[in-house]
Amino acid sequence: MAGGAARLVLLAGAAALASGSQGDREPVYRDCVLRCEERNCSGGALRHFRSRQPIYMILAGWTCHDDCKYECMWVTVDMYLQYGHRVPQFHGKWPFSRFLFFQEPASALASFFNGLASLMMLCRYRTSVPASSPMYHTCVAFAWVSLNAWFWSTVFHTRDTDLTEKMDYFCASTVILHSVYLCCVRTVGLQYPAVARAFRAFLLLLLTTHVSYLSLVHFDYGYNLAANVAFGLVNVVWWLTWCLRNHRRLPHVRKCVVVVLLLQGLSLLELLDFPPFFWVLDAHAIWHISTIPVHILFFSFLEDDSLYLLKESEAKFKLA
Repeated sequence: MAGGAARLVLLAGAAALASGSQGDREPVYRDCVLRCEERNCSGGALRHFRSRQPIYMILAGWTCHDDCKYECMWVTVDMYLQYGHRVPQFHGKWPFSRFLFFQEPASALASFFNGLASLMMLCRYRTSVPASSPMYHTCVAFAWVSLNAWFWSTVFHTRDTDLTEKMDYFCASTVILHSVYLCCVRTVGLQYPAVARAFRAFLLLLLTTHVSYLSLVHFDYGYNLAANVAFGLVNVVWWLTWCLRNHRRLPHVRKCVVVVLLLQGLSLLELLDFPPFFWVLDAHAIWHISTIPVHILFFSFLEDDSLYLLKESEAKFKLA
């Protein structure tokens, strides 16, 4: 629920272009990278590069080859701007001004604050909701899954590698499927626990198959996009249907409706794809920033709903 579906779908669309964008196909860029690597990335020149490379860049895994690509990207951008052409993308991404070891500073910072918001709401939830509430453990597990996803989103935007990209995708898929499971428990599983257990096993099998195919067979961006669109649609339709059926009886459910609608509306920000302002702030970063209050609102709904369910279960126990 908390942004995973839209984020993963939109990232998948951009990543599908990563095998070749206008900027990295440009002969000026390719020649620049080749000359830079020949000049700086072997023998004594490489030792000199490493001796003057800041420790934080080394720890983040930035190599001489990465530095050549970064410097030559800006050479190419300057050439495009000089001749009045539109700024190109490189390897499926807009050019970003690196800050320390952060490859996309604004998106990395926004991902960090999304995770921090989730952590704060988890602490609040655990403080205000007793563990005896029927949804307690499912909600806490969802919070940890969300925290893990935002951690890897922060890492990915800090340093884009094959590993961090896959972890970002896989963890976002996990959030979507856990949100589906959360909805299943809330709408069906409290009355029929066996159904929830069977559905959980199915979702775990589905996630395992999905990750295994992408990891061991072929990382197919098109399939990944289609699969997560399907997961996301199930998530949105199921939550929204339950909310609309119960919003009059349960006033706090309106928070969930707002979350669903906001997430779908805010995802349209990614359609406003443009070169980053000041080479830092792009549509993706703005979208990440805008989801921070949405997470707070969703966890507020989970808190209200868990307290309501606790009160309801205590009332039934007294009557029994």
